[in-house]
Amino acid sequence: MIDARAIEKMKPGVMLINTSRGGLLDTVAVIRALKSGKIGYLGLDVYEEEEQIFFEDRSGLIIPDDVFARLLTFPNVIITGHQAFFTREALENIAVTTIGNITKFENGQPVERLGG
Repeated sequence: MIDARAIEKMKPGVMLINTSRGGLLDTVAVIRALKSGKIGYLGLDVYEEEEQIFFEDRSGLIIPDDVFARLLTFPNVIITGHQAFFTREALENIAVTTIGNITKFENGQPVERLGG
């Protein structure tokens, strides 16, 4: 967990990137560190309440999450909305696994379960 105590131990101006799980960051502590300059840059591909924000076009709606809305005001913050997986290699692996699973299913073999 990256909380206020963990942030205190970081060098001033640190770049913090989270592509893992939104809940790993204490977002309020991160915002305080952004305001003070302790965190110089922040990159997020995940957010703890992302189901309310990502996965649909909400560009014409008011953001209901005040903490997320505050993050968007920083010029040194980039939020990619769960797109870090979107690489050629990842898509190729997804396609190969899917085709392999279809073949296994057709042949009555157990299929490979990803993420579960």
